[in-house]
Order: sequence, then C-alpha cells, then structure tokens
Amino acid sequence: MICLMHRRMPEEKTELGIPKKVMMAGYAALLALGLIIYISWGLMYGSWNLFDRSNLGIYSVTVVLCGFGAVGLILYSLKDEQPQ
Repeated sequence: MICLMHRRMPEEKTELGIPKKVMMAGYAALLALGLIIYISWGLMYGSWNLFDRSNLGIYSVTVVLCGFGAVGLILYSLKDEQPQ
C-alpha cells in the first residue's frame, strides 16, 4: 500500500496545547466584552430593566458572553491534581 503522508509529517498523533495564559486571557476578554456591552447598552438607551421584553436580545448576548467567560476562568483556574 502506498503511503501518501509527507515525509516531514509525524507518524504519531501529536497535539500542540494552547498555553494556559492564552486561554485565561481569552475567557477574561469574553467576560469583559459581556460587561462592556451591558454597560454601554444601558448608558446609550437608559434601559437597565432586565424584565423589559424589548431588551431581551441584548441581555441574552450579555449572559452568554459573561457565562462562557466566567465558567472558562473558573475551569482554567482549577489546579490539576495528578494521582501518584
């Protein structure tokens, strides 16, 4: 059987991990972006009422951004415990 792999391509599956600092910065940026959107929307339109039907779209975007940012920061801040 003819092997079509490039000669420089590794035979074993190797994965390059993303550094923890980069991931923490990305999740912090999501959290900050969610808060910036919420505050700027409130300042521009003077609407801070969470239960007003006309503003559900912006609040759903804010909750998703802040939720992913907060959960990501919490999960990446946990220490890896390796059994001995």
